[in-house]
Amino acid sequence: MEHSTSLTQHIHATPEKVWAVISDIPGSASTLSGIDAVQMLSDGPYGEGTRWKETRTMMGRSETVEMWVTQADPPRSTTVKALQGGADYTSRFSLAERDGGTDLTLTFGADVVKPTLLSKVSMTLFGKLGMSMTRKALSKDLAEIAAKAESL
Repeated sequence: MEHSTSLTQHIHATPEKVWAVISDIPGSASTLSGIDAVQMLSDGPYGEGTRWKETRTMMGRSETVEMWVTQADPPRSTTVKALQGGADYTSRFSLAERDGGTDLTLTFGADVVKPTLLSKVSMTLFGKLGMSMTRKALSKDLAEIAAKAESL
């Protein structure tokens, strides 16, 4: 039972500048207003295996989720995973040079790992609302990534 959405933002900056912003995990709390805090769990540069805890407030609730990079191909794409509350989350950033700037596409998916009858009913009833709220938050993230990359 998977729910996914995809958004694209054109950014007036090179893919390298956009990559610098999306791969700066320690600085993401100052770039993205939706992130309250970041705690790095691994050392070294951004790449496969990089791990951190990210705290966000959504719908008035603060949640901390451990995240990790499963794929990195700078400055073209990266995939980040998280497991939370029985769901497997995947965020994929794809960067494509266009018109002197970069199209940044974010594809987000949520897959219920072991769906129960209750989770199936909940996803049917609230899945569209949840995805709508997620799209709004992701759209804001993309706009803030664009603003940061364009200021570099």
